[in-house]
Amino acid sequence: MDVTRMRDILIPHLSQIREHAFLNSEIGMVRGDHTVFSLLMRQRPPFTINDHRLGIIMSGEAEINFNLQDRHLKSGTLVYIGPGTIIYPKRLSADLRIFGIALFSNFPMPFAQGQMPSAFNGQVRDFQLPVSEEAISTAQHILDTIWQMVHAADDYHRPTVTALVAALMHHYDQLFHQQANQLTNSRSREQTIFDRFLQLVTQHCAEHHQIGYYAERMCLTERYLSTVIRQTSGTTAKDWIDRALITRIKIELRHTDKSAAQIAEEMHFANPSFFSKYFRRLTGMTPGEYK
Repeated sequence: MDVTRMRDILIPHLSQIREHAFLNSEIGMVRGDHTVFSLLMRQRPPFTINDHRLGIIMSGEAEINFNLQDRHLKSGTLVYIGPGTIIYPKRLSADLRIFGIALFSNFPMPFAQGQMPSAFNGQVRDFQLPVSEEAISTAQHILDTIWQMVHAADDYHRPTVTALVAALMHHYDQLFHQQANQLTNSRSREQTIFDRFLQLVTQHCAEHHQIGYYAERMCLTERYLSTVIRQTSGTTAKDWIDRALITRIKIELRHTDKSAAQIAEEMHFANPSFFSKYFRRLTGMTPGEYK
């Protein structure tokens, strides 16, 4: 769901959403209108997000699966979606209003290489932060100023917008680490292992289909990791790997023109026949039928 796809979806409806949305090759913004999300929901999720997106849930609620985990979002929540995130919106309330920004690949990021705030450096794919009214107000003020800047002129002052984006990301980063520190003190070792496992699976399932890879990355034995994952989630580690892999395959089938043979090769299956049998066993249909 990159800028090209966003433009294809939104441009035909621009007159309807012009007051509530902004889109160019560098950034996209939505401000409190439900129409944009209704249009996106028609595109048959799940989607893969290929850029940085930061937003505020202003009102309403949503049930969304981020990277295989169901989340309930409600008013007063800050949301970050990073590159590579698999997102599956399941339910959006009619009164859902979001104020947010997407930073596309052409956007001049405000940080030198290696200086990105750690919440956005790729180690974390997504997060949702229920925060105080003061924290929401700060984020909203920054977004309001960016909104005013991009609407002031076609050739808005990019250094100012870039600096404002840096301020917004630092604000989110601070709040993320405050919550992470609190969770570290309350979470068990087993829950921490599960969270790390799921993070690795969503990142590497296309290349690595076996639990051994993840156990090695986490410096654990396969048996111990398997036991922890089952006890923590009620589901086997292999099931989580299959869920992630099938979701990525569905995205490729649904939102690209790639053939099943090409997807099979990219997803490191031995051959197209095995790929087709695997997909059918887990979904009840062939890749061609699903597409």
